[in-house]
Amino acid sequence: MGRLRRRMYEEYRQEFPNDERFNIAYRKVKRIKGFYSHLKVYIIVNAIIIISNLNRDFIGIHFNDSGLFEWHTYSTAFYWGIALLMHAVSVFGREIFFSDDWEERKIQEYMNQESQKSNKWQ
Repeated sequence: MGRLRRRMYEEYRQEFPNDERFNIAYRKVKRIKGFYSHLKVYIIVNAIIIISNLNRDFIGIHFNDSGLFEWHTYSTAFYWGIALLMHAVSVFGREIFFSDDWEERKIQEYMNQESQKSNKWQ
């Protein structure tokens, strides 16, 4: 843990001395931050790999696209992407797109839209 993060943690810890919710929230934020760091490294490394595979036969002034349709150009991104997806599921849970209250919120949203339409002409 870095000095700044340790100091911030200690300051928050003094503010919320016996709050278990703080500890849970702190761990969740650390996991989310870890996922975004993983995503950043994934994008940078795979961009370098793909660009280097496409430019490996670069001679002169033309761009050789022979590696564009080869499996090994994208294989690392594919398998690492599967691992990244599993990391996302472990951090955000299985309900990334449809949380528990998603259905209720959508129903309420559509009901509000319909009531606005019906009140529009009154």
